[in-house]
Amino acid sequence: MYLSDWIRKWFKVVLVFLLIIFGCGAGLLWDSYRSEREADSRYVINQVRLQVSEMMLYLEQYNQKLYDDPMLKDTLQAMSQDHQVSLIYVQLDGRVMFNSSPNNTIQQIDLKTSLHYDLYHARVEKNTYSIAFPVMDEVTQVQVGNAIFAMPASTVFVEKSHTIPLLLFIMITSLLLILCLLMVLLRNKFKRDIIQPIHHLKEYSEAILKGNYEQKSTYKIMDEIGEVYATFDQMRMEIMYLNLRRDEQDKAQKELISNISHEIKTPLTTLKAYIEAIREGVCTDMSAIMEYVEVMHNNTDTMTRLTEDLLQHALKELGQISVTLTEQYSRDMLLRILQPIGHYVRTTGVTFIEPPDIPNVLIQVDANRLEQVISNLIANALKHTSAGDSIRVNIELTLGQLKITIADTGKGIIPQDMPFVFDRYFKGKLNSNPKNEGSGLGLSICKHIIEAHHGSISFKSVQGQGTVFHCLIPLG
Repeated sequence: MYLSDWIRKWFKVVLVFLLIIFGCGAGLLWDSYRSEREADSRYVINQVRLQVSEMMLYLEQYNQKLYDDPMLKDTLQAMSQDHQVSLIYVQLDGRVMFNSSPNNTIQQIDLKTSLHYDLYHARVEKNTYSIAFPVMDEVTQVQVGNAIFAMPASTVFVEKSHTIPLLLFIMITSLLLILCLLMVLLRNKFKRDIIQPIHHLKEYSEAILKGNYEQKSTYKIMDEIGEVYATFDQMRMEIMYLNLRRDEQDKAQKELISNISHEIKTPLTTLKAYIEAIREGVCTDMSAIMEYVEVMHNNTDTMTRLTEDLLQHALKELGQISVTLTEQYSRDMLLRILQPIGHYVRTTGVTFIEPPDIPNVLIQVDANRLEQVISNLIANALKHTSAGDSIRVNIELTLGQLKITIADTGKGIIPQDMPFVFDRYFKGKLNSNPKNEGSGLGLSICKHIIEAHHGSISFKSVQGQGTVFHCLIPLG
């Protein structure tokens, strides 16, 4: 279930419960009010009986003499005024024996319709009640008549204060209104601060899936959602960067294959032409044949180097550049590597300075791969040096590691190229010599091999003064 649907449903449920609570409170208040207004009839009747008990006692004592003695009527009239009630005394046959209302000339009443012994039927007007009580003879204890009292509601019911229930109802109503308001505010906050940002984040995600990495995800408030947005935007930039790098690598890989194919084609064509010349007898003496053989040898070396770079690149892509570490002494191994390389460097007119001393320690190393690293670094130095420059190799022990230093006095590396020196396919654009253009894989392969020896490779360079590479290999 979507969060927005869940919030909407729970909001409706809570609202219904609040309305039920409000209805129950209102019902209880109304029931309490009605109960107070319509009190127990027996209780009220007893209250009325107590109020007119003096008059009832008087009637029970003098009911036989009341018709003939005017003084008794006057006394009863005074008692009616004192108690603020109107009295009609009737005999059992309906004949009116006394009426406290001076303007009323009723002589006979219908007992079936005029006698009311409960509050429900005693109410004759809005605020007037007519309640009947039987009159018993004091001596014989036999009913001799009925006393009908007419009195206002204020004397029948004791008015009670409704302030406390009303205040309670107002407090409950106010509390429910506040809860409803808080629910509305909470719903709006959920919608504004959670639901809408999630929807926007979904749109940004869909844009990234479609390849649109330029659309930024922004959130102004730095809270939990803001942190998610910041992380998401960082992820977007990382994906954009990786996508650009992938495109660049794909492009560089295609260019690499194209360049190597072109570069292999050129020496192959030259090699074929010189072989055809020798077969056709163009060379008349041994010296000319040897010159042709030297040219063919140089072109063969070029093809070998290009083929080796392409092979190493393919093996690295497949994770198959095998590095087999064996324990051996460093001095003899490094001498076997440096001697032929030094001879080749000197033939180019560049001074090669061999290490004055090579430490003879046991190290875990793959001699063939280490030779490949040193050859690549020196070949890279030759690309940036010319006749009269020098390449110096130094080997020493430092902090439990064998440190191999290869320094040249060539052109150096420009600052713009330094962050990308060990990247695949990278070739310095400004300092590259077109005659010695490489594949851009050498330094990347060197880094891979050194790291497979659990070591590290680094460099420092000053433009116009040369470059120094440091290879650190831990001792066995």
